Amino acid sequence: MVKLLIGHKGSGKTKQMIDLANDKVEESNGSVIFINKNHRLTYDLSHRIRVICMEDFEYITNSDEYIGFIYGIISSDHDIETMFIDSILKHADVTLGDLPEFIDRIKKISKNYDIEFVASLSAEKEEMIGVDFTDCEILN
Repeated sequence: MVKLLIGHKGSGKTKQMIDLANDKVEESNGSVIFINKNHRLTYDLSHRIRVICMEDFEYITNSDEYIGFIYGIISSDHDIETMFIDSILKHADVTLGDLPEFIDRIKKISKNYDIEFVASLSAEKEEMIGVDFTDCEILN
């Protein structure tokens, strides 16, 4: 399942994601991953959540490399239950034009590996032209 938090900057998506992640790790039997642009949220998240800061991986520069990075995370931990991706449009030069393919790819990864994805996007649903929201849940 892919869950999306959408809305413009300042609408409270990150705070909601932090709360969701901290709640998820309390009920989870597997790993919870939180991918963020920088180290800013490290202390807001439970110590049981694996926090990955994308600024530590500066050579991931496009959506293909980002998907490969997600596969690398999955290959190193077979117990992942949930992967949070905060502000995907701020990572690896992912643009609104990349979203349809990116969302389709994480939906396939979710189905193949039984991983729940929760991603936040600084955009309105109407701006996400071409995105197939089938099998996605909008959380806000």
